[in-house]
Amino acid sequence: MPFNIGWVELTLILVIVTMLFGVGKLPEVFGAVGKGIKEFRKEAGTENKAANAVKTEPPAETSTEAQ
Repeated sequence: MPFNIGWVELTLILVIVTMLFGVGKLPEVFGAVGKGIKEFRKEAGTENKAANAVKTEPPAETSTEAQ
């Protein structure tokens, strides 16, 4: 896991969220979190594709001839 969160920490977070929102609101809360993560990944993927599609133009050649 990216943040070294173990099962104990996840359980503690779940207990705190349950106490804050109640058992009835949990599906709604986790559904909103899931949609947010899905949207974030979608937008991040779009940005990566757009960045890879941009082509850099070679620098313009300058003339070094003396007149």
